[in-house]
Amino acid sequence: MDIFLQQIINGLVLGSMYALVALGYTMVYGIISLINFAHGEVLMVGAMTSWTVVTFLQELAPGMPGWLMMLISLLCAIVVCAVLNFTIEKVAYRPLRGAPRLAPLITAIGMSILLQTIAMIIWKPNPKPYPLLLPTEVIPIGGAVITVTQVLILSTTVVLLCGLLWLVHRTKLGRAMRATAENPRVAALMGVRPDMVISATFVIGASLAAVAGVMWASNYGTVQHTMGFLPGLKAFTAAVFGGIGNLAGAMLGGVLLGLIEAIGSGYLGDLTGGVLGSHYADIFAFIVLILVLTLRPSGLLGERVADRA
Repeated sequence: MDIFLQQIINGLVLGSMYALVALGYTMVYGIISLINFAHGEVLMVGAMTSWTVVTFLQELAPGMPGWLMMLISLLCAIVVCAVLNFTIEKVAYRPLRGAPRLAPLITAIGMSILLQTIAMIIWKPNPKPYPLLLPTEVIPIGGAVITVTQVLILSTTVVLLCGLLWLVHRTKLGRAMRATAENPRVAALMGVRPDMVISATFVIGASLAAVAGVMWASNYGTVQHTMGFLPGLKAFTAAVFGGIGNLAGAMLGGVLLGLIEAIGSGYLGDLTGGVLGSHYADIFAFIVLILVLTLRPSGLLGERVADRA
């Protein structure tokens, strides 16, 4: 039972990070029907930027509190990722907006590889340890434990998810986003500027990915130029699982996928008689993707693609 509770905690933490990244996928798809496969690399850039800022601050001001270093590095990561995603949308995706769907999809994959290569040139290919910035004490919960970093990840995710729902449903920008997603031409006739709304969507998604990147680095303690590929792919799976184009679906899909992966990895050895260990946990995400695409292509809370067309 203690192991099960511990895996639940680990799954919620993992699912929280997946949910933040999945929201970027689902918001972009909901507005322009594009799968931005470079989104995982935005997470990586956020984590690498945070590592760079923290390393610089440790040399510049060794006595600075860890939480302040993390906050400053997080703000820098958000700015860098927002500018990066804004530029990607303007340079790579906007010229292809009227093109067949295959063209922007291939462009997104190419942009992902390009960002990985640029990051490898800037930060070198070797993994780098991410400094411990928060207290390392653990908090007992039943027979399991949770770290201060994990508590911060969970609480920050809840705040960000609530804030995003408020922005989408209660603000002028949110109304413009929903109108553009429904029909960009009619929205433009009503005074909405679709290009501005789409750029804002990319910026918001990038900001969430930057936060997820810093969370990932803090939780796992290492960063490198390839770190965004698998989380990005799994977050896409979470978005499809919950219903891509649906914000609540992305949140639900991320949390459920994290739980499935964590619980599955905890018992994978027992289930397979020791043939597969916990390092094969990645298979659960892709098993879920195959099952969802086969049995319920619209996802748990999504709508059929044909309905949008």
